[in-house]
Amino acid sequence: MALEMHPGLHVHAGDWLKTEIVEPTGMSVKALADHFGVSRQAMSSLLNSRTGLSAEMAIRFEKAFGVKADTLLRMQSSYELAQARLHEAEIKVEKLQSAA
Repeated sequence: MALEMHPGLHVHAGDWLKTEIVEPTGMSVKALADHFGVSRQAMSSLLNSRTGLSAEMAIRFEKAFGVKADTLLRMQSSYELAQARLHEAEIKVEKLQSAA
């Protein structure tokens, strides 16, 4: 039996990074984007949970703040799966029968 967590317990990696890492430093989105070599829009979209965390961006956060990229990517993946589960009934796919 698999343990199921409520979708509300899954946090978007960008939201977590914003509240737990970026805001405590007092660094602006523009300054962080410049430091990371990305656009302000890309950084803002991530931190405001409008886009998902990429592997490259996770590595940038790891290098800058020491938080493991693997952990951030697992957080993002868990969030995305929880969001998809909310609409699981809309995904119409039948189970395949074995060929043997």
